Amino acid sequence: MTQDIITLDYGSGGRKTSQLIEELLLPAFRSEALNALGDGAVLHLGGDLVFSTDSFVVSPLFFPGGDIGKLSVCGTVNDLAMCGGIPRYLSLSFIIEEGFPVEDLRRIVTSIAETAQKAGVEIVTGDTKVVERGRGDGIYINTSGIGTLACPGLSPDNIREGDAVVISGSIGDHGATVMMARNGLLEGSPLTSDCQPLHKLAQAALDCGGVRVLRDPTRGGVATTLNEFTEARDFSVELESDDLPIHAPVQAACDLLGLDPLYCANEGKLLAVVAPDKTEAVRNALRNTPGGAEAAVIGRITRRAPGKVILNTFLGGGRVLSKLTGAQLPRIC
Repeated sequence: MTQDIITLDYGSGGRKTSQLIEELLLPAFRSEALNALGDGAVLHLGGDLVFSTDSFVVSPLFFPGGDIGKLSVCGTVNDLAMCGGIPRYLSLSFIIEEGFPVEDLRRIVTSIAETAQKAGVEIVTGDTKVVERGRGDGIYINTSGIGTLACPGLSPDNIREGDAVVISGSIGDHGATVMMARNGLLEGSPLTSDCQPLHKLAQAALDCGGVRVLRDPTRGGVATTLNEFTEARDFSVELESDDLPIHAPVQAACDLLGLDPLYCANEGKLLAVVAPDKTEAVRNALRNTPGGAEAAVIGRITRRAPGKVILNTFLGGGRVLSKLTGAQLPRIC
């Protein structure tokens, strides 16, 4: 049986392009704004907005716990949520390599539709390009997102000495899973990506009050994200190694690959810096929200080493966690 594949005709703007849009994309996303097929979308929003865009080039395209389609929705939805926004609308653009299997594209589109529905966002505009065989590595996806601003003012500038660092769950799951999958080492492994929308977890934390800043620790992981908080500032972050929620399979995978879980990406966890009097409330709120059962306080804001992130080890020493340099985890998103 001959397998349907994407050809250059699908990117020509002609009949095949229309067929792709009308038979695969429009039925999947069911949006009045998208059905208009304009160059953009007219959106009826009031008040301040949040906006974000991201591109996704993960390899492999499919991995335990997710795929490039699910990732493309979660990545942008989560960026909007970390800004204190309520995600509302997404654009969706594909760059597809000639020869890409239509069935794989269908699987990706279905994943996008399911994840968008779960995240409460509507895909309202998009674009598709097809490039010559050998020039696209299968498929790349770009999503841009718009949301309404619900909690203004989140910023590392708000951080104060004594604040707590809270994470919504285990560390390094996505990066470890993708790296093991890429190297063909997942057989029999329980590893799975944590890829998920974070808008409900973010809202649960923000509803408690006292949240200074939110971030999702994607590329570069927890260590790099926390360094973004401390750079050129007069405070430090001190983490406690005994408090870090790292699953044993993630640690084992990192040991095998020569990686550090603190530099491995998550795609379904948030970091929150929280005022001392709200720490318990935020942690408990996260634990009572789906996807946050393992939320933990992992550190504090101090002035021990301004501008630095320090990991206090079980041996009683301190290790400086610098920002990730080089490409430890290429193609994880």
